[in-house]
Amino acid sequence: MKIRIIGSVAAGTSVAAKARRNNEEADIRIYDRDYDISYSVCGIPYFIGEEVEDLETLNPRDAAFFKKRYNVSIQTRHEVVSINHASKTLTIKNLITGETMTDTYDVLVFATGATPLTPVMEGTELEHVFHVRTIQHAGAIDTFIESRKPKTATIIGAGYIGLEMAEQLTQLGVEVNLIQRSNQVMKHLDKDIADQIADTLQAHGVKLLLEQEAVRITKSEVVTSKGESIASDIVFLAVGVKPNTALAESIGVKIGETGAIAVNEKMQTNLPDVYAVGDVAESFSVLTGKPIYRPLGSTANKMGRIAGDVITGGTSAHRGILGTGIVRVFELAIGQTGMNEREALSYGYDIETLHNIKPARAPYLGGKELTIKAIADRATGRLLGVQAIGEEGVDKRIDVFVTAMTFGAKAEDLFHLDLAYAPPFSTTKDPVMYTGMALDNAIKKQNKLLTPKQLQERLEKGEQFQIIDTRAKTQYDTSHVSSAVNIPLAELREKAKELDPTKPTLCYCNSGVTGNAAQNVLRNMGFEDVYNLSGGNKNYQKYRK
Repeated sequence: MKIRIIGSVAAGTSVAAKARRNNEEADIRIYDRDYDISYSVCGIPYFIGEEVEDLETLNPRDAAFFKKRYNVSIQTRHEVVSINHASKTLTIKNLITGETMTDTYDVLVFATGATPLTPVMEGTELEHVFHVRTIQHAGAIDTFIESRKPKTATIIGAGYIGLEMAEQLTQLGVEVNLIQRSNQVMKHLDKDIADQIADTLQAHGVKLLLEQEAVRITKSEVVTSKGESIASDIVFLAVGVKPNTALAESIGVKIGETGAIAVNEKMQTNLPDVYAVGDVAESFSVLTGKPIYRPLGSTANKMGRIAGDVITGGTSAHRGILGTGIVRVFELAIGQTGMNEREALSYGYDIETLHNIKPARAPYLGGKELTIKAIADRATGRLLGVQAIGEEGVDKRIDVFVTAMTFGAKAEDLFHLDLAYAPPFSTTKDPVMYTGMALDNAIKKQNKLLTPKQLQERLEKGEQFQIIDTRAKTQYDTSHVSSAVNIPLAELREKAKELDPTKPTLCYCNSGVTGNAAQNVLRNMGFEDVYNLSGGNKNYQKYRK
């Protein structure tokens, strides 16, 4: 069997490695127009910021390694320029010599990846303007920084790469400007979480320019859509990527609704004996079953392994993804999985939203707070999405949520997880467990929640609330929700007699626990419509900032 793979980064090499493990006789060959194979795109910012000392660390394998270990031929700087699927023939151009050659295949795999988008504007071709996508890009950026010693940088785009580059350049002592055309960083997060990232960026000296676009780059400046001129010795384009589908389209491969190649769970396209994997291909959502596009190395490796197994007679199948991601921004870790609020509402879910602010481990051992925002479907109790942000414990909690959601967990299931506990690692009631308990209570209408956003929207519509701050007076005096009255929990049973039990009532504390206790007191006293403020005053003040 002749297996021909176009593309040799994460997905393409995974296809080849798995196919070889299954079949020693297959003739496996990979063509790639680039210089390097099987490298870590995600590690490039950390090389630029000198956390990774040697660029070769990100590119540990070469063609000779694959030939020796897997008996797989990889020909770099060889571009497949045309395909005749009827005769199963490839035309390949040697980009070094200019010569062309032909090859034939029994099975063809597109692992052509994605190309970084270049905004349409003057100046993107200038020598100080860079993408952050390949080993060649990394080397060129490193050489430029070493030789020119830039003092100012502008990053266009505030997604994963943009934020990582902002962190790394700042740590190099470069003054960083970050331009984002929407009103928040990391558009796949909800704004209340994204705003905490923005605060951290600005606290570290990053100048954040939201709701602006770069319209022109000169040798020394970037000009924005609001007419601002930003001094820039070096510029990075980080506005996203586009799947490299042109070659596949030329032979009739179907493109899905996301703009990437449509594949089934076996990574097969609409054409017989043609597969697609990695950043050029769609995945699908574990939650909805609908196509989604998430170009990540972890997903690419998984897709490649599945294709390699299927091609050689295996029974593997893709089970979908949740779109999980995590990023470090200075002292913060930010993780997310599944849907955000906007997405859940757009799919028609009636959602319950909880902000859970808890220490990641025992406070008496220095445990620091993290915020978990969790979204569940009221109709079924199923967990739909989680966002978490904090200085520690985020990765652990996100991975627990991912595992639970992958297997269809409901909010109530989280409370019953037997999670590892010891004071250096967690609290007795782990934030994951508490999230499940509080969400379940809210879904079952025992302990209704209002987010700061929902409260503000209802107040703006003219609804009247009795708002009770259950904290100590000193805390109330420092900051509180507008129009709230201060009734500490210990005084609530007596002073509740002065309140109207028929009027909508909102209780809150610092982060939610005492507010929940007050909510229970009032419910048990016959109050008809009582809410707890999700995330308490801490969350409200962050929202109102």
